[in-house]
Amino acid sequence: MSSTPEPTVFERIAAREIPAEIVFESERVIAFRDIAPKAPVHLLVVPRTAEYRDVVELGAGDPALLQEIVATAAELAREHCDGQFRLIFNTGEAAGQTVFHVHAHVLGGTLPEGSLGTE
Repeated sequence: MSSTPEPTVFERIAAREIPAEIVFESERVIAFRDIAPKAPVHLLVVPRTAEYRDVVELGAGDPALLQEIVATAAELAREHCDGQFRLIFNTGEAAGQTVFHVHAHVLGGTLPEGSLGTE
């Protein structure tokens, strides 16, 4: 008997089971404000599919979706922080990844010099 994995927190946000301040939606991508921001602007850009755990899997499995995430991040940065931003993908627990559903952090505004911006 095969069990279905529990939906990730990001799948639950996309399904409106968990509230979030959503700033963008398309058929394949959703973006919302981080609940624990590390910068004046801290958005998450997330594919609706949980098929890919991290950016390496996504790049190998669906490069067009990765491009859509990057393009979405750039457009949101134009809207929220004059197009100046950091784009961070954490890959692996030791690198700070806590949700194993690929997602990009868009950080903007005045960031401390030398900061990574996310935990």
